[in-house]
Amino acid sequence: MSTRHVEHPLIRKTSIEFREYQANLAKQAIDSNCLVVLPTGLGKTTVALQVIAEFLSRRTGGVLFLAPTRVLAHQHYEFLKSNLLVDDISLITGEDPLGKRKKLWINSVVCATPEIVKNDLDRQLADPSQFVLVIFDEAHRTVGDYAYSGIAERLATTCVRVMGMTATLPSEREKASDILKTLRISSIAQRTEESPDVKPYVQETETQWMTVDLPPEMKQIQSYIKFSIESQYADLKRLGLSLSASRSLSELLRAREFVLRQNRRAAKPLFTAIRLIHALNVLESHGITSFLRFCERTREKKGVGIKDLFENDQNFVTAVRLATEAQQKGIEHSKLTKLGEIINGLPGKVLIFTSYRDSVDVIHQKLGEMNIPAGFLIGKAGETGLKQKKQIETVQKFRDGEYKALIATRVGEEGLDISEVNTVIFFDNVPSSIRYVQRKGRTGRKDFGKLIVLIAKDTTDETYYWIGRRKVTAAKKMGEKMSKILKEQEMPQKTGLDAYI
Repeated sequence: MSTRHVEHPLIRKTSIEFREYQANLAKQAIDSNCLVVLPTGLGKTTVALQVIAEFLSRRTGGVLFLAPTRVLAHQHYEFLKSNLLVDDISLITGEDPLGKRKKLWINSVVCATPEIVKNDLDRQLADPSQFVLVIFDEAHRTVGDYAYSGIAERLATTCVRVMGMTATLPSEREKASDILKTLRISSIAQRTEESPDVKPYVQETETQWMTVDLPPEMKQIQSYIKFSIESQYADLKRLGLSLSASRSLSELLRAREFVLRQNRRAAKPLFTAIRLIHALNVLESHGITSFLRFCERTREKKGVGIKDLFENDQNFVTAVRLATEAQQKGIEHSKLTKLGEIINGLPGKVLIFTSYRDSVDVIHQKLGEMNIPAGFLIGKAGETGLKQKKQIETVQKFRDGEYKALIATRVGEEGLDISEVNTVIFFDNVPSSIRYVQRKGRTGRKDFGKLIVLIAKDTTDETYYWIGRRKVTAAKKMGEKMSKILKEQEMPQKTGLDAYI
């Protein structure tokens, strides 16, 4: 049986396989301000292509396709150039000089990163009214002061159609509501892996948990940091701050505003406890070198309690001394040895995720010592960051097989399309449904996929893993909840903030 393809005057013939669920999602996005929620690997960009083609054939005006990273914006640009029969498609990032950007903004389709778009709208290099369609990829980022929110605000007085795309909504109702309100979303087009029209295209992914024990030296360091944390909690209790026994970083962070406003005497132990729990998390999840680098950077800062922590807190001083001695003996996290064993036992390419940039360096060095060809993908910030060109080059080398392993921070979680990757390894865990789903979605895109989660016993790894899993379950139900709320609003218009007032 021959494969059916998408047919549209502006889409290259026989380039895109027709999938009914993608066509239905596109139709919904054409008819209303819509948030498309579709698991990673099932073609959100293909849905966007069909919406873009329809808008360009129907109306006069430009299309803006936003993506949070340069690598992803470049990926969308290449995809549209290959499949959309439009000559004037441009890519704009912060690395383009102002004069060049001014010329690029007149094109029919612009792929761009959000910060530069917000700035260029304010500079009047681009006009909000020039667009008939704006697509927010990774739309879950539309929270707080992220540039997506600023762009949406600048589009609020126009008649532009807005389309958001994400693999999952946040698990928290308030965050999900804020995203819909900010983007003026009036309908949600959602599919899950269990949707009948999606199931035939979903590749099976096997999840395997691999536990490791911390080396004795790390357990000793861990215990001294915990002694130090308990000392700070005792001070906080004495100063009248009521905290749970969970020793939760998020609970301490939530207490900051109250302490600064109403109990400033508790500021020193509170901020010290926050630093200590973060230091413990780094040690437990990433190892000795990452912990010591974190300590070096913290020591250089001028925050309240830092000098006292490094000079007078004997438990923490001992922890740092023991870590330095362990590093000199070549002791690192047990995950590194396990990681090498896993990669050497696999035939194909491996994508490794870690949240911490120092950890990328340590993993990269260790894999080099094991003669495993590896590249790394990190953002451009800081002296060690990768510029856009280098990021794209690294991904291409991985695709071409020059690297067996690619180590990535968050920049690799969103939208990275490397079809040949069938194994993803979580070096650490993140207590976030969105990041869990995105990381997992990098595998099993074309064939059977495998997810391996490394967990250090009796550490924050275990806690974060179960939090992440619980939030994934909650996030899956959020689309239905939000759709119900939107229907109950009985919006007279399908766009506009009026529906929320």
